[in-house]
Amino acid sequence: MSTLPAHCDRPLADSTPARGHAAHPNLVLATSILASSLAFIDGSVVNVGLAAIGRDLGGAGADLSWVVSGYLLPLSSLLLLGGAAGDRYGRRRILLAGIAAFALASLLCAWAPRLWLLVGGRVLQGVGAALLLPNSLAILGATFTGKARGKAIGIWAAAGAAAGAVGPLLGGWLIDTVGWRAVFYINLPIAALAILLGWRYVNVPPGDKPVALDPSGALLASIGLGCLTWGLAAASADKGVTPAASVAIAAGVAVLLAFLWFERRAGDAAMLPLKLFGSSSFSGLNLMTFLLYGALGALMLLVPYVLIQALQYSAKQAGAALLPFPIVLAIGSPLMGKLAGSHGSRLPLSIGALIVAGGFLLGTRIGAGSYATHVLPAILVIAAGMACVAAPLTTAVLSSVDGSHTGIASGFNSAVARGGGLIATALLGVVLTAQGRALLAPFHAAMVVCAAAALASSVCAFVWVRGER
Repeated sequence: MSTLPAHCDRPLADSTPARGHAAHPNLVLATSILASSLAFIDGSVVNVGLAAIGRDLGGAGADLSWVVSGYLLPLSSLLLLGGAAGDRYGRRRILLAGIAAFALASLLCAWAPRLWLLVGGRVLQGVGAALLLPNSLAILGATFTGKARGKAIGIWAAAGAAAGAVGPLLGGWLIDTVGWRAVFYINLPIAALAILLGWRYVNVPPGDKPVALDPSGALLASIGLGCLTWGLAAASADKGVTPAASVAIAAGVAVLLAFLWFERRAGDAAMLPLKLFGSSSFSGLNLMTFLLYGALGALMLLVPYVLIQALQYSAKQAGAALLPFPIVLAIGSPLMGKLAGSHGSRLPLSIGALIVAGGFLLGTRIGAGSYATHVLPAILVIAAGMACVAAPLTTAVLSSVDGSHTGIASGFNSAVARGGGLIATALLGVVLTAQGRALLAPFHAAMVVCAAAALASSVCAFVWVRGER
């Protein structure tokens, strides 16, 4: 999950051209599922363990938020570079390198005696995920064609939904019985099996045309996002913009502007060709994605934290509290995908985001009663709204640009979803600094802000997404 549903990554597989028939396609599919699950599960499991990590390592506020932000930062800024590296040097090679890096980083996280070492491990996990995620899905897209591809992507999506359902529950159980470090150890056997299968059965050659890499653009994006994230996190934790936070935010904005200037000069060799933004639908979809998935990232971080810290849930109970979300998403998304294919994406995206906004308003009732009457309704309504959005967003992103840019467009949209979660997490320091039931007031305020973001994303979809089928 990486704190987000896997559906925002689905276009990465849909947009990859097939390059031949694999000798063992089912084992290639298993490799893709295992590799992707490393990136998807870890974020949601860590969210459930955040309270335990804070108690053990003495973190709070902005410091504790970096356990999540440290992972999302490289994943957001390096995702396009990871995909381009796979095109240039071979999907399998980069996939295996990403899995190995993720496994070693998981060991560092599990052994970390200090919070800053844990954050360092999470940063390395994000780098590994940025390498393995686009290439695991591109390998899936390159291995299957026609109806077989649709079936394979459906199996992959179902496996992602199952992992999203089981991950927080299993992580909560491990945290309660073994300790939070166990959630990082479980990555090791998954990574080992993925490496073995990938080494033996995946064989996707590099692209026919040499792909230009853009390491300077990736570096500028990483530095800019890092400065901006640190400044926002510090300002949120201090409940005001300090001089240090102001300098960091200004530096982040300046570096990101330099990134845009550099990408404009690089033209077609850029990590992000700016001509894509000539499409109003593409721009509107990505603004919608940023707002909606940012709000969703805040939900996935705050709900288990508040349930544990303020309402005295166990980690296992907090993980189980999120269980309805991936179940509703897995059931509803295929149905909405068919509807969007027949009638267009504009209305499902607009209405779905509006439903999500209503769910966040229901979230302001959390803490006033039982799970069944106050937590569950908010989770179900938000999940229903996201089920309306997830599949139509895939269709809309791929149709908003010409066929030669669908891979870059889908990869960027996936990175924007992570970037939304990154910025949202940076702003949550003011909530994470509170303790006990004092958490509820800032949490409810955060739910109102998330509802406003979801409402704004609905307006973006209605105004900018083209109405044709």
